[in-house]
Amino acid sequence: MIRTMAAYDMIETIRNTNAWLGSTALTFGRYPAFAMMPNPMFNLMAAWGEVVERSFSRMIVKPDWDIEPLPSEDGHDMVVDLDVVVSRPFGDLVKFNVNGRDPMARRILLVAPMSGHYATLLRKTVVSLLPDADVWVTDWHNARDIPVSAGKFDVEDYTLYLVEFMKELGPDLNVIAICQPAPLTLAATALLAERDPDAQPRTLTLIGGPIDPDAAATDVTDFGSRVTMGQLEHSMIQQVGFQYAGVGRKVYPGLVQLASFITMNADTHMASFRDQILRVAEGKSSEHDRHNQFYDEYLAVMDMPAEFYLSTVERIFKGLEIARNEFTVEGHPVDIGAITKVAVMTVEGGKDDISAPGQCVAALDLLTGVPDDRKTNYIEPEAGHYGIFAGASWRRNIRPLVLDFIDDGAAASKRPRRRPANADLPPDGRIPPPSPNVAV
Repeated sequence: MIRTMAAYDMIETIRNTNAWLGSTALTFGRYPAFAMMPNPMFNLMAAWGEVVERSFSRMIVKPDWDIEPLPSEDGHDMVVDLDVVVSRPFGDLVKFNVNGRDPMARRILLVAPMSGHYATLLRKTVVSLLPDADVWVTDWHNARDIPVSAGKFDVEDYTLYLVEFMKELGPDLNVIAICQPAPLTLAATALLAERDPDAQPRTLTLIGGPIDPDAAATDVTDFGSRVTMGQLEHSMIQQVGFQYAGVGRKVYPGLVQLASFITMNADTHMASFRDQILRVAEGKSSEHDRHNQFYDEYLAVMDMPAEFYLSTVERIFKGLEIARNEFTVEGHPVDIGAITKVAVMTVEGGKDDISAPGQCVAALDLLTGVPDDRKTNYIEPEAGHYGIFAGASWRRNIRPLVLDFIDDGAAASKRPRRRPANADLPPDGRIPPPSPNVAV
């Protein structure tokens, strides 16, 4: 225990030291007396210090949502604030309240990833949807701040949280799951279909999620197949140090995750920081320039509960429990084929190197109880992983399609379901599911 806690505190010490060095270089480089010396090295030192101090200090700060007010029809600004609808130890259900606006017809739950970054990673997604819908989001907590007494949190607990959140919001809900939570959102919807069919959401949109990681190889899936669970636990899991409320809790530290993120594209990140230092030295940077906007969010990382991270790798990536329709919750098998009332859309990016095309659309083959005309897939050819939910591809192409899909789902829910003239209803009165052969 002490060894892993010492490792956690050592990493935090390294981060703290770098932030201090950056602050010191910034202060020293801008010492007033040096202004009389025309030596560009002092200016470059201060620029280096500003970028380094900002970067390392952001790593332990949860970013603000900072949603701008929306304009109303009468020209007044409608302020957006946050309201916690359901509060739980590992995550909250949060609503974005648009003050002064009547409830919208479209009601959207964004299921944010628990994969190292805060839910604020979806800020641009929220901003793009708020003018046209009421929006809720799953706001997951940093595991370092959760006392050990709160217990464990694994993929089954995550699924049950989603079930609770969806039941809270009601059946006229449209769920959009982005990246990592897509498989578990699919499982949560299936669990609702079995336990409380009337509480199922109206539509389900899965964006860039690893429903079947084996459908298309990426560096992420290759890593998961190469490393054993023992190696993973030994190399990635630490215990929270003495500085935080979660002291002693086993976690996959955010700073360790960040090192992995950066290593995947090290050259790109190094070039970006080098260019930013030169821009600061030349006086061409600003508080909210593109570099700062991106890295203020990208560098802000959170610890994941160890059991959630390990069970995700073992059950979703290695065991392929969702892809094989073998997922269980509290010992109960979850049948994805039990979903019958939900319209489902999958979205993939043609250049997604995290969840490659083929991984997400695999969900449609599992949905044997959903009619073919209520299943659809869209591939954005030139989009990478981030672009399919927050970039230009999302704003210009994907978002309009998703909103149209939601509207179609609302219209379909109001139409009575008709059985074929030559079909006999079974004793339970339910319409038989269509053929499992899905045309996408």
